[in-house]
Amino acid sequence: MAENWDARLLLSHAEFDEYRFVNCDFSGADLSHKRFADCLFERCNLSSARLAGTALQNVAFEDCKLLGLQFAACRDMMFGVHFDNCQMRYASFAGRKMPATRFVRCTLDEADLADADLSNAVFQDCSLAGAVFQNTVLVGADFTSATGFTLDPETNQLLNARFTLHGLLGVVAKYGLVVE
Repeated sequence: MAENWDARLLLSHAEFDEYRFVNCDFSGADLSHKRFADCLFERCNLSSARLAGTALQNVAFEDCKLLGLQFAACRDMMFGVHFDNCQMRYASFAGRKMPATRFVRCTLDEADLADADLSNAVFQDCSLAGAVFQNTVLVGADFTSATGFTLDPETNQLLNARFTLHGLLGVVAKYGLVVE
């Protein structure tokens, strides 16, 4: 277990297998070209960290601050993440293939999800205010407990996506309909 680490302690490592990072502050750190496999980040701050060419393979984030994180810059091979109770405002997943990803109790306000493959993703109790969905694959995605989202059904793939009746307002918002 790596507890209370800062970015200096990461410098001597290129690969991290089965690490558990707890209460670590990697905000603004350069994590470029490092590999994290089967890792858990708990109560960590990775806001604005650089992820150019970083490998995230089966990595979980719990109670983390991930503001502005550019997941779009990560290495594609075996990319796999899930999130529980994370602050992810302004994060970017643009173009990222991440089917069946779970977002639980996360704040994804103003996140960039354009051109991503989020088929069968779950947005459980997530806030998606201002999140960008453009040419996003959301086939089978679950929005039943998500709030604040706006999705254009003409520019996103929504086949079998799940919504509540109230959530459908975010899907038809562009049409200016009045639902009573």
